[in-house]
Amino acid sequence: MTDDVAVEETQASTDEAPEGDARYLSRQISELDFNNRLLDLAEEQSVPLLERVKFLALFSERIDEFFQVQVAGLKRQVSADLPSRSLDGRTPTQQLGAIRAKLAPMVARQAGMFTGEIVPELAKSGISLLDWTSLDAADRRHLAELFDQEILPILTPLAVDPRHPFPYISDRSLNVGTVVRDPDGNDARFARVKVPPILPRLIRLLDGERFVFLEDVMAANLDGLFPGMVVGEPCFFRVTRDADLTVDEDEAENILAAVREDLRQRRFLPVVRLEIESKATPDVVNLLLAELGIGADDAYQIDGPVGLDGIWALHGLDRPELLDEPWVPVTRPPLGSDGDEPVDLFSILSRRDVFVHHPYDSFATSVEALLNEAAGDPGVLAIKQTLYRTSGDSSIIAALTRAAERGKQVVVLVELTARFDEQANIEWARVLEEAGAHVVYGLVGLKTHSKTTLVVRREGRSIRRYCHVGTGNYNPKTAKMYEDLGILSARPELGNDLTDFFNSLTGLSHPPAYHDLILSPRGIKERVIEEIRAETLTGPDGRIVIKCNGLDDPEVIDALYEAAAEQVQVDLIVRGICCLRPGVPGLSETVRVRSIVGRFLEHSRIFRFGSAGRPVRYFIGSADLRRRNLDRRVEAMIPVLDEEARRQLDEVLEINLADDVQSWALGADGEWSRVPTIEGVATQERLQDLVKDRQAIHEAPPSARPTTWGWFSSRRSRSR
Repeated sequence: MTDDVAVEETQASTDEAPEGDARYLSRQISELDFNNRLLDLAEEQSVPLLERVKFLALFSERIDEFFQVQVAGLKRQVSADLPSRSLDGRTPTQQLGAIRAKLAPMVARQAGMFTGEIVPELAKSGISLLDWTSLDAADRRHLAELFDQEILPILTPLAVDPRHPFPYISDRSLNVGTVVRDPDGNDARFARVKVPPILPRLIRLLDGERFVFLEDVMAANLDGLFPGMVVGEPCFFRVTRDADLTVDEDEAENILAAVREDLRQRRFLPVVRLEIESKATPDVVNLLLAELGIGADDAYQIDGPVGLDGIWALHGLDRPELLDEPWVPVTRPPLGSDGDEPVDLFSILSRRDVFVHHPYDSFATSVEALLNEAAGDPGVLAIKQTLYRTSGDSSIIAALTRAAERGKQVVVLVELTARFDEQANIEWARVLEEAGAHVVYGLVGLKTHSKTTLVVRREGRSIRRYCHVGTGNYNPKTAKMYEDLGILSARPELGNDLTDFFNSLTGLSHPPAYHDLILSPRGIKERVIEEIRAETLTGPDGRIVIKCNGLDDPEVIDALYEAAAEQVQVDLIVRGICCLRPGVPGLSETVRVRSIVGRFLEHSRIFRFGSAGRPVRYFIGSADLRRRNLDRRVEAMIPVLDEEARRQLDEVLEINLADDVQSWALGADGEWSRVPTIEGVATQERLQDLVKDRQAIHEAPPSARPTTWGWFSSRRSRSR
């Protein structure tokens, strides 16, 4: 597989980004800015305490991945001496310097927030995180016994001396380091003990919600690992390694075997970061830097616990008063049962399209229901699906397996190279193949990221096709945490398109001309730019609203700049990376960019072109406006034709643009700032309220139902 980062930056330098081009913002810095917004939420006093803990843990996980992929890619460019530049004109070395300057204060902010704010607030709520020095004698005796009986037997102390080379340090492993010496001699040696990942990071004391970090217990009992030796002051450290797979799909005879081999090799990839306690001595820091083969700029000294991804356990405590109020997704009214009669999903879809919005609408009673019903329906002949990521106990896999075992034609495209889910996807592929499903692994050189399902059913003497096209993965767990959209449909045109699409994925045919389906590569970018240019021609009457997770494609950005030059009004709702610079006089004065961050991860992609009085075009799909999505992935986008679905997309977009609680705005200087709260519109809370109202209206007698309802009508009534 070609290196994503190297390709993106090289293309930027040769085609789109002259040195010092101020039209574009740095992709890496923009990604760090999104992570900084997570820290803003962790700092927000109105956010429930354990949700603030969650945002700190999420920040740690995302920064880990940033180093594993983005920083690692830049370091490979530096090592290869590639003459590449980023969109904003920086060399890889300059980008690494900018990342360090941006990230170091963020890391310090996270550590200070945890130790100075979160830990004291937890203590006020009866959840104490204690260090060894604050424990009484009884606690220490208990933990010493626990160490001897359950921890010590699985530890392996590794010393560094002429007979013992520096040990291999695995990716993201937490370690206790110390210097030991023989009391009869002067030789001092460094020793390392890995904190076992199989054990809980937080040890609960016997009397309730008091906790001690596992590494603190190990550090206090190191004498038991080095009997007869003088043990120095312990310190905690952690390394991050390059984690990008480099499967050469053009040369690999068997892509499955190639991915398996690369997974084995991943753990030996270079170190790209060292996290270490700030109290570590310079000698220990320098030793680690030298042995790991990294420089001082790759080390981050931490004033607090190292690796705060380990505090996820706190978020799982049974303390509902410290968490967001639970949200139970509702069944969208067209899919709900009518009294004791079971839902006939096929009958519903044969009459109309159904729009679903997760996690507000239930994934279980829509997408999962379609697959479950298809698996058991004797009229269903075939099920075809693209599978990028799914959950560990996937009901989706269970339904596909049942269908295959009952003799239905089941075809699943499993994307083996979905980053960090490679091993899980290999296992799902094996399960499906053993059940009799046809499993394919996508197209050479392209990741298949589309979210598409096709169900083929015999109805009397004819064949009918039922479809789902969405913006999110077929993952029941993330469907409760990620905001996503989907369309369930039995429109013949879409069914024909998906039939041809799956045949092109599994066979050797060239993609045909599609009626509704728009694909990448060579499709979505071109259509989006075509729609932008159509609005550009209308000048000040033009209107563009786009909601996505990332925008870094220079051709799309330039098209939006051209629209702005003609005074087209452009609103971009971009959760994460945005390389477009809004509000610049003479370049992007009519462009506004905002990001919404809340309890649910905003993940849907919506494209709206046109304004009142002119034809308005709506699209949803799996692709962000990023080069990786538009040029190197198989993505699917469709027009939204159902009037009810279009109305609800307008509702979602208007609420997003009215948000003044969960929103940040991007300035012309590239800096993000909170949108001032005036009306108090919080997108996710407002959508929850609307779903509850919709459910109540559906359950009310017909005579009691309003003739108009929704965000638009309720907002108009408030304004009156």
